[in-house]
Amino acid sequence: MSDRPLPWHDAWERALYSEAGFFRTSRPADHFRTNAHVGAFAGAVAELARRAGAATVVDLGAGGGELLTALRAELPGVRLTGVELAHRPEGLADDIEWRDTLPERIDGLLVANEWLDNVPCDVVELDDHHVPRELLVDPATGEEALGDPHGSSWLRTWWPMTEPGQRAEVGSARDVVWADAVSRVHGTAVAIDYGHLRGDRPPFGSLRSYVDGREVDVRPDGTRDVTAHVAVDAVAHAVGGTLLRQREALTRLGVDGRRPPLDLAHRDPTAYVRALGRAGEAGELLATGGLGDFWWIVTDTLGHGTLAP
Repeated sequence: MSDRPLPWHDAWERALYSEAGFFRTSRPADHFRTNAHVGAFAGAVAELARRAGAATVVDLGAGGGELLTALRAELPGVRLTGVELAHRPEGLADDIEWRDTLPERIDGLLVANEWLDNVPCDVVELDDHHVPRELLVDPATGEEALGDPHGSSWLRTWWPMTEPGQRAEVGSARDVVWADAVSRVHGTAVAIDYGHLRGDRPPFGSLRSYVDGREVDVRPDGTRDVTAHVAVDAVAHAVGGTLLRQREALTRLGVDGRRPPLDLAHRDPTAYVRALGRAGEAGELLATGGLGDFWWIVTDTLGHGTLAP
């Protein structure tokens, strides 16, 4: 790591993706729980893949391969590919492909679950003269300083700031990388993440760090996650995507959080316990204030209408 302040984008990139970076040396499941760790999510993704007629499912930012492992039982005969910078997980089934770059062409379904929030951005702050200035950060301490003026058409269009001290994460890099990913897809592409819209941006940005399941001080030193919510409307605009909240998307895919009828407990206790477990998982995925608040950016490149109401 550098011993001098760096632009936030550079420090963030090194902290997560250098050889000693967080995502090169850590398993995400050890630090936070997300969709891929909830069994009912794989069932919903499998249903989406079937609707898309997918010959291939690619998981971008595949973590420990949890989603692909679950899909293997749900989608026999479908090619499964994980894209991740970390080494192939031990024990991952041999027929699941593991690579560090996206395929040139994806015939089927591309899923990126909580991937865009870890794509590094420039971070800016409006100074006392109403000039957006790039923020610099000391990777070792997290201390920040104002740098050069930052001119950005993206900022003016998608995240205008009006008061000195307001901050923004400039999401143009995310628009570009997701547009590149979608351009490879002949089928359906879905990016799933926490996010915000132009009318409701967080006035002081959303940079956060997590480690061991808890929020900690934001510091791009490689020991912790560095994340920021996604300007989902800008990304959707870049790829011609449709925005849905996760609770709506999963409901359209048949995820149901209702408890099974009590009489099933008397007729078939084993089936009741299984159904109760599925309802609990569904409730977690659909929860307001939790995973249900994710945004889905859905692009059907072949016009399948896979998530039409």
